Amino acid sequence: MNIRYPVYAPYLNGREKALVMDCLDSTWISSKGKYVGQFEETFGAWLGARHAITVSNGTVALHVALAALGIGPGDEVLVPTLTYIASANAVKYTGADVVFVDSERAYWQIDIEDAERKITSRTRAIMVVHLYGQATDMDAVMALAKKHSLYVIEDCAEAIGTRFDGRHVGTIGDIGSFSFFGNKTITTGEGGMVVTNNAELDRKIRHLRGQGVSSEREYWHDAIGFNYRMTNLAAAIGCAQMESIDDLIAKKRQIAEWYRQGLAGLPLQVHGVHPRTLHSYWMVSILLDDAGDRDPLRDALRADGIETRPVFYPVHQMPMYAAPGQHFPIADEIGSRGINLPSYPALMRDDITFICERVRDFLVRQDSKLEISMETKV
Repeated sequence: MNIRYPVYAPYLNGREKALVMDCLDSTWISSKGKYVGQFEETFGAWLGARHAITVSNGTVALHVALAALGIGPGDEVLVPTLTYIASANAVKYTGADVVFVDSERAYWQIDIEDAERKITSRTRAIMVVHLYGQATDMDAVMALAKKHSLYVIEDCAEAIGTRFDGRHVGTIGDIGSFSFFGNKTITTGEGGMVVTNNAELDRKIRHLRGQGVSSEREYWHDAIGFNYRMTNLAAAIGCAQMESIDDLIAKKRQIAEWYRQGLAGLPLQVHGVHPRTLHSYWMVSILLDDAGDRDPLRDALRADGIETRPVFYPVHQMPMYAAPGQHFPIADEIGSRGINLPSYPALMRDDITFICERVRDFLVRQDSKLEISMETKV
């Protein structure tokens, strides 16, 4: 089956090729070169973060952030179960334990009340995930963290450009992490960024990402670090992407509005917007009223050349994290009914209209079948 509308496709219509060719011509293709620092400076300034540190991908951004905070064996980190698995895996890399937290129903973010119930004497940090581009209520998160002396890590992999009360997410907690994978709002192919307003954390992260090499003695290593550096080639693509980042986010928000209009009146919900949030809509996500419609709808859309994805399966369902007695009803419900629709910036109004019509046709047919079934029973 030919896919006419993928879930995502990178938007590479700027100077990406020219800047990559400049790297090749200069032979600076690894982790040294002018574009690494330029990307850090540009992205940090755009966010309003004092320090921005490039890394090789979004997962290691989380890992090095946790390591810089001193998270390790014996510690617990609160993590929403409704997230991509990297959020939990990064905690496990440190030797700490993941404590899963349920979601709140309205915006699918971490449930602050459930988080507080899960805090123990071992809890050191709370990781919030700004899921699909919607922001978590950071006022509530920071109040909880202050009350219990917790670090706050913001997983912003899906939230480039999202703001809470006018502030970019990632700049509110102790550390923010971003991903620039090929399906993210801006991309470097593979890549990530760690941001912080704390100079000491900036120093620790830079030290750890580069194999723990000493700043005072050549080829001397004074800590066990990681090889988490971004290449100059990737950073060059990032610099080119930054030149159109505001336009890309505006286009994605327009696409979400087109979906909202086109899907109005159907038995589903488009992912809601918190009134204090500027939602960046990494993915436009819908929640069907009937979980039984999800897979048949995805099959029907695929037959029309429309690719979709299920909303993330809650991580506590995965075999390596499953344990008796876990109960996360809201996350389980969202995970069983949610779908991500095509959300890439090149989509036009006619494309969204076509996709919405196919969704509408399927749900109308399902409704007709239900009415016939009810009449037969009568």
